[in-house]
Amino acid sequence: MPRKQKSKLGMELAAQVASALERLRDPGKAAEMAAYMKTDMPFYGVQKPDRIPILREIKKSFKPADKNEYADAVLALWGQPHREEKYLAINYAACFPQFIVSDSMPLYERLIRDGAWWDFVDGVSGELVGEAYLTERKLIKPIIDNWSNDPDKWIRRSALICQLHHKAETDYEQLFAFCLKMASEKEFFIQKAIGWALREYSKTDPKAVRRFLSRSKIVLSPLSYREAARILTKVR
Repeated sequence: MPRKQKSKLGMELAAQVASALERLRDPGKAAEMAAYMKTDMPFYGVQKPDRIPILREIKKSFKPADKNEYADAVLALWGQPHREEKYLAINYAACFPQFIVSDSMPLYERLIRDGAWWDFVDGVSGELVGEAYLTERKLIKPIIDNWSNDPDKWIRRSALICQLHHKAETDYEQLFAFCLKMASEKEFFIQKAIGWALREYSKTDPKAVRRFLSRSKIVLSPLSYREAARILTKVR
């Protein structure tokens, strides 16, 4: 697991982000954002467009020297109490592709387990796990295989959606196998992820997804099937 101590870089990073978000605090928006996310975790009320300049500044001013400093900095920011700080931890982690590799998978797994809600999990899966998987497929494939069997639904969801942006490089055999393995699950976030992953891959290979749906309709949930076929029903 990643180290727990905070580096000087991490502490300074967290302090600067907190200060920048505090200046933009909007209690009205904070209440709306918390209600939308169905969470008791506090918000500053700073929406994504207003967080972009903060991200640009910390990317420029807080460059980690190595993988340990990278992990420490991400965790220092992730450990702050507000949701926007955690969003920026994920965004900051995505700014340094040299560290988005197999060695960082324990860090990303920790963020998923700690985050345990779709906004965090989907961000980590798409921006970090998926990118690492593209870079080091042979090393990360067995990790993702193991994730598909994990008791934690958020880890399983990440296994399903981590290839959303892989297009022609998608390991479709793995994806289809995961969809069948989890097809009987009643969990909404798993059913939705199955449909989402298949729909996204249908943009690259509609014939393959159509064949899979034809063979598997009887085992897929109505939600998964409907989401997966949404584009295919429009394009013949």
